[in-house]
Amino acid sequence: MAPDPATASSLFSAGRWLRNRVVGVGTFTAGQLDRLSAFVTFVGGAMGLLMDALAWFARTMVPRRGRVGPSGLAEQMVRVGVESIPIVCLVQVFIGIILALQMAPTLTSYGQLERVADIIAIAVFRELGPLISAIVLSGFAGASIAAEIGAMVESEEIKALQAHAINPVRFLIVPRLVATVVMLTGLAVLADVVGTFGGLLTAWLVLDIDPLVYKDYTQAALKHRDFLTGLVKAAVFGLMIALIACHEGLNVSGGAVGVGRATTATVVKSIVALIGVDCLFTAMFYIFGL
Repeated sequence: MAPDPATASSLFSAGRWLRNRVVGVGTFTAGQLDRLSAFVTFVGGAMGLLMDALAWFARTMVPRRGRVGPSGLAEQMVRVGVESIPIVCLVQVFIGIILALQMAPTLTSYGQLERVADIIAIAVFRELGPLISAIVLSGFAGASIAAEIGAMVESEEIKALQAHAINPVRFLIVPRLVATVVMLTGLAVLADVVGTFGGLLTAWLVLDIDPLVYKDYTQAALKHRDFLTGLVKAAVFGLMIALIACHEGLNVSGGAVGVGRATTATVVKSIVALIGVDCLFTAMFYIFGL
Protein backbone atom coordinates (compact mmCIF):
# COMPACT_ATOMS: atom_id res chain seq x y z
CA MET A 1 0.00 0.00 0.00
CA ALA A 2 1.51 3.36 -1.05
CA PRO A 3 1.99 5.94 1.75
CA ASP A 4 -0.24 8.96 1.86
CA PRO A 5 1.51 11.84 0.01
CA ALA A 6 0.51 14.33 2.71
CA THR A 7 1.94 12.11 5.45
CA ALA A 8 5.16 11.54 3.51
CA SER A 9 5.54 15.28 2.93
CA SER A 10 4.98 15.99 6.63
CA LEU A 11 7.55 13.39 7.64
CA PHE A 12 10.05 14.80 5.14
CA SER A 13 9.52 18.35 6.44
CA ALA A 14 9.89 17.20 10.04
CA GLY A 15 13.08 15.34 9.19
CA ARG A 16 14.52 18.34 7.39
CA TRP A 17 13.60 20.62 10.30
CA LEU A 18 15.24 18.23 12.76
CA ARG A 19 18.36 17.97 10.60
CA ASN A 20 18.62 21.76 10.36
CA ARG A 21 18.25 22.09 14.13
CA VAL A 22 20.92 19.47 14.77
CA VAL A 23 23.25 21.10 12.25
CA GLY A 24 22.60 24.50 13.82
CA VAL A 25 23.31 23.24 17.34
CA GLY A 26 26.44 21.49 16.13
CA THR A 27 27.69 24.58 14.30
CA PHE A 28 27.02 26.78 17.32
CA THR A 29 28.74 24.33 19.67
CA ALA A 30 31.75 24.03 17.38
CA GLY A 31 32.00 27.81 17.14
CA GLN A 32 31.86 28.22 20.91
CA LEU A 33 34.49 25.52 21.38
CA ASP A 34 36.73 27.29 18.87
CA ARG A 35 36.30 30.55 20.79
CA LEU A 36 37.03 28.79 24.07
CA SER A 37 40.12 27.18 22.57
CA ALA A 38 41.31 30.55 21.24
CA PHE A 39 40.71 32.15 24.65
CA VAL A 40 42.62 29.42 26.49
CA THR A 41 45.45 29.67 23.95
CA PHE A 42 45.57 33.46 24.38
CA VAL A 43 45.58 33.29 28.18
CA GLY A 44 48.21 30.56 28.17
CA GLY A 45 50.42 32.44 25.73
CA ALA A 46 50.07 35.69 27.68
CA MET A 47 50.89 34.00 30.98
CA GLY A 48 53.89 32.28 29.42
CA LEU A 49 55.11 35.61 28.08
CA LEU A 50 54.61 37.17 31.53
CA MET A 51 56.62 34.44 33.24
CA ASP A 52 59.40 34.81 30.68
CA ALA A 53 59.43 38.59 31.10
CA LEU A 54 59.49 38.34 34.91
CA ALA A 55 62.37 35.86 34.73
CA TRP A 56 64.37 38.20 32.51
CA PHE A 57 63.48 41.19 34.69
CA ALA A 58 64.78 39.32 37.74
CA ARG A 59 67.99 38.48 35.89
CA THR A 60 68.53 42.13 34.99
CA MET A 61 68.56 42.95 38.70
CA VAL A 62 71.80 40.96 39.00
CA PRO A 63 74.97 42.83 37.95
CA ARG A 64 76.65 41.64 34.76
CA ARG A 65 73.52 39.88 33.60
CA GLY A 66 72.48 42.47 31.04
CA ARG A 67 70.44 45.11 32.75
CA VAL A 68 67.55 46.76 30.97
CA GLY A 69 69.11 49.73 29.22
CA PRO A 70 68.12 53.01 30.92
CA SER A 71 67.98 54.81 27.59
CA GLY A 72 65.60 52.23 26.11
CA LEU A 73 63.45 52.26 29.23
CA ALA A 74 63.34 56.06 29.29
CA GLU A 75 62.34 56.12 25.62
CA GLN A 76 59.45 53.75 26.28
CA MET A 77 58.34 55.74 29.33
CA VAL A 78 58.20 58.90 27.23
CA ARG A 79 56.28 57.17 24.44
CA VAL A 80 53.87 55.37 26.76
CA GLY A 81 53.31 57.93 29.49
CA VAL A 82 54.54 61.43 28.78
CA GLU A 83 52.85 61.67 25.39
CA SER A 84 49.59 60.45 26.96
CA ILE A 85 49.44 63.18 29.61
CA PRO A 86 47.45 65.80 27.63
CA ILE A 87 44.66 63.46 26.56
CA VAL A 88 44.42 61.83 30.01
CA CYS A 89 44.15 65.24 31.66
CA LEU A 90 41.53 66.41 29.18
CA VAL A 91 39.41 63.30 29.68
CA GLN A 92 39.66 63.49 33.48
CA VAL A 93 38.61 67.14 33.53
CA PHE A 94 35.52 66.17 31.55
CA ILE A 95 34.88 63.30 33.98
CA GLY A 96 34.98 65.67 36.95
CA ILE A 97 32.62 68.11 35.22
CA ILE A 98 30.18 65.35 34.24
CA LEU A 99 30.06 63.88 37.74
CA ALA A 100 29.44 67.27 39.32
CA LEU A 101 26.64 68.22 36.94
CA GLN A 102 24.99 64.79 37.04
CA MET A 103 24.90 64.52 40.83
CA ALA A 104 23.96 68.14 41.59
CA PRO A 105 20.15 67.87 41.03
CA THR A 106 19.77 64.76 43.20
CA LEU A 107 21.93 66.13 46.02
CA THR A 108 20.15 69.50 45.87
CA SER A 109 16.81 67.79 46.46
CA TYR A 110 18.23 66.39 49.72
CA GLY A 111 19.87 69.67 50.71
CA GLN A 112 23.34 68.11 50.48
CA LEU A 113 24.82 69.78 47.43
CA GLU A 114 28.24 70.04 49.09
CA ARG A 115 28.40 66.23 49.12
CA VAL A 116 29.18 66.36 45.43
CA ALA A 117 32.80 66.68 46.54
CA ASP A 118 32.59 63.31 48.35
CA ILE A 119 31.18 61.53 45.32
CA ILE A 120 33.70 62.97 42.89
CA ALA A 121 36.66 62.22 45.16
CA ILE A 122 35.70 58.59 45.85
CA ALA A 123 34.68 57.88 42.25
CA VAL A 124 37.83 59.38 40.75
CA PHE A 125 40.38 58.03 43.22
CA ARG A 126 38.99 54.50 43.47
CA GLU A 127 37.54 53.87 40.01
CA LEU A 128 37.55 56.44 37.26
CA GLY A 129 41.10 57.72 37.69
CA PRO A 130 42.90 54.42 37.08
CA LEU A 131 40.24 52.91 34.80
CA ILE A 132 39.78 55.81 32.40
CA SER A 133 43.53 56.39 32.27
CA ALA A 134 44.05 52.72 31.44
CA ILE A 135 41.41 52.77 28.70
CA VAL A 136 43.00 55.87 27.16
CA LEU A 137 46.43 54.27 27.40
CA SER A 138 45.21 51.04 25.80
CA GLY A 139 44.23 52.96 22.70
CA PHE A 140 47.16 55.35 22.75
CA ALA A 141 50.09 53.16 23.80
CA GLY A 142 48.78 49.59 23.62
CA ALA A 143 47.96 49.86 19.94
CA SER A 144 51.33 51.49 19.28
CA ILE A 145 53.22 48.69 21.04
CA ALA A 146 51.30 45.98 19.18
CA ALA A 147 51.83 47.67 15.81
CA GLU A 148 55.54 48.26 16.43
CA ILE A 149 56.30 44.70 17.55
CA GLY A 150 54.04 43.27 14.84
CA ALA A 151 55.91 45.22 12.18
CA MET A 152 59.19 43.91 13.57
CA VAL A 153 57.87 40.35 13.37
CA GLU A 154 56.76 40.80 9.76
CA SER A 155 60.06 42.39 8.74
CA GLU A 156 61.92 39.55 10.51
CA GLU A 157 63.71 41.92 12.88
CA ILE A 158 62.84 39.53 15.72
CA LYS A 159 64.68 36.74 13.92
CA ALA A 160 67.61 39.08 13.37
CA LEU A 161 67.79 39.75 17.11
CA GLN A 162 67.74 36.03 17.83
CA ALA A 163 70.45 35.47 15.22
CA HIS A 164 72.64 37.94 17.15
CA ALA A 165 71.95 36.07 20.42
CA ILE A 166 69.71 38.87 21.73
CA ASN A 167 66.61 37.65 23.51
CA PRO A 168 63.57 39.58 22.19
CA VAL A 169 61.77 39.33 25.52
CA ARG A 170 64.59 41.04 27.40
CA PHE A 171 65.29 43.56 24.66
CA LEU A 172 61.72 44.44 23.61
CA ILE A 173 59.13 43.15 26.07
CA VAL A 174 60.63 43.89 29.50
CA PRO A 175 61.22 47.64 28.88
CA ARG A 176 57.67 48.03 27.60
CA LEU A 177 56.15 46.16 30.53
CA VAL A 178 58.10 48.17 33.09
CA ALA A 179 57.44 51.49 31.34
CA THR A 180 53.70 50.86 31.05
CA VAL A 181 53.31 49.81 34.70
CA VAL A 182 55.31 52.76 36.01
CA MET A 183 53.77 55.38 33.76
CA LEU A 184 50.17 54.26 34.18
CA THR A 185 50.61 54.39 37.95
CA GLY A 186 51.89 57.94 37.60
CA LEU A 187 49.11 58.83 35.18
CA ALA A 188 46.53 57.54 37.66
CA VAL A 189 47.86 59.91 40.32
CA LEU A 190 47.74 62.79 37.85
CA ALA A 191 44.24 61.75 36.78
CA ASP A 192 43.07 61.82 40.41
CA VAL A 193 44.30 65.37 40.83
CA VAL A 194 42.96 66.64 37.51
CA GLY A 195 39.58 64.92 37.89
CA THR A 196 39.14 66.40 41.36
CA PHE A 197 40.17 69.81 40.02
CA GLY A 198 37.57 69.54 37.25
CA GLY A 199 34.90 68.82 39.84
CA LEU A 200 36.12 71.73 41.97
CA LEU A 201 35.91 74.18 39.07
CA THR A 202 32.39 73.05 38.22
CA ALA A 203 31.28 73.21 41.86
CA TRP A 204 32.72 76.69 42.24
CA LEU A 205 31.72 78.29 38.93
CA VAL A 206 28.42 76.51 38.25
CA LEU A 207 27.08 75.14 41.54
CA ASP A 208 28.25 78.10 43.65
CA ILE A 209 30.06 75.96 46.22
CA ASP A 210 32.90 77.66 48.07
CA PRO A 211 36.26 76.09 47.08
CA LEU A 212 37.33 75.83 50.73
CA VAL A 213 34.14 73.97 51.59
CA TYR A 214 34.72 71.66 48.63
CA LYS A 215 38.29 71.02 49.82
CA ASP A 216 37.15 70.23 53.35
CA TYR A 217 34.54 67.73 52.15
CA THR A 218 37.06 66.11 49.82
CA GLN A 219 39.64 65.70 52.58
CA ALA A 220 37.03 64.30 54.95
CA ALA A 221 35.80 61.77 52.39
CA LEU A 222 39.16 60.41 51.24
CA LYS A 223 41.10 57.79 53.16
CA HIS A 224 44.55 56.38 52.51
CA ARG A 225 43.03 53.14 51.27
CA ASP A 226 41.15 55.02 48.53
CA PHE A 227 44.44 56.27 47.11
CA LEU A 228 46.26 52.95 47.53
CA THR A 229 43.53 50.84 45.93
CA GLY A 230 43.64 53.11 42.91
CA LEU A 231 47.40 52.70 42.65
CA VAL A 232 47.13 48.91 42.85
CA LYS A 233 44.54 48.92 40.08
CA ALA A 234 46.67 51.20 37.92
CA ALA A 235 49.75 48.99 38.26
CA VAL A 236 47.81 45.84 37.36
CA PHE A 237 46.07 47.61 34.48
CA GLY A 238 49.41 48.76 33.09
CA LEU A 239 50.77 45.23 33.23
CA MET A 240 47.69 43.90 31.44
CA ILE A 241 47.82 46.47 28.64
CA ALA A 242 51.51 45.90 27.92
CA LEU A 243 51.15 42.12 28.15
CA ILE A 244 48.20 41.99 25.74
CA ALA A 245 49.88 44.39 23.31
CA CYS A 246 53.18 42.49 23.30
CA HIS A 247 51.46 39.12 22.95
CA GLU A 248 49.37 40.29 20.02
CA GLY A 249 52.39 41.89 18.37
CA LEU A 250 54.55 38.79 18.69
CA ASN A 251 51.84 36.62 17.15
CA VAL A 252 51.22 38.74 14.06
CA SER A 253 50.89 36.96 10.73
CA GLY A 254 49.60 38.00 7.34
CA GLY A 255 51.60 41.12 6.59
CA ALA A 256 50.19 44.62 6.99
CA VAL A 257 46.66 43.26 7.38
CA GLY A 258 47.83 41.11 10.27
CA VAL A 259 49.42 44.11 11.96
CA GLY A 260 46.13 45.99 11.67
CA ARG A 261 44.23 43.06 13.14
CA ALA A 262 46.68 42.80 16.03
CA THR A 263 46.29 46.51 16.75
CA THR A 264 42.50 46.28 16.80
CA ALA A 265 42.56 43.10 18.89
CA THR A 266 44.87 44.77 21.40
CA VAL A 267 42.50 47.67 22.00
CA VAL A 268 39.37 45.50 22.19
CA LYS A 269 40.89 42.82 24.43
CA SER A 270 42.50 45.42 26.66
CA ILE A 271 39.26 47.32 27.27
CA VAL A 272 37.28 44.15 28.00
CA ALA A 273 40.03 42.82 30.28
CA LEU A 274 40.36 46.15 32.10
CA ILE A 275 36.67 46.41 32.89
CA GLY A 276 36.46 42.75 33.91
CA VAL A 277 39.48 42.94 36.22
CA ASP A 278 38.25 46.25 37.64
CA CYS A 279 34.98 44.54 38.51
CA LEU A 280 36.89 41.74 40.26
CA PHE A 281 38.99 44.25 42.19
CA THR A 282 35.91 46.20 43.26
CA ALA A 283 34.15 43.03 44.44
CA MET A 284 37.26 41.93 46.33
CA PHE A 285 37.71 45.32 48.00
CA TYR A 286 34.02 45.29 48.96
CA ILE A 287 34.26 41.81 50.50
CA PHE A 288 37.35 42.71 52.54
CA GLY A 289 36.04 46.13 53.52
CA LEU A 290 38.63 48.08 51.58
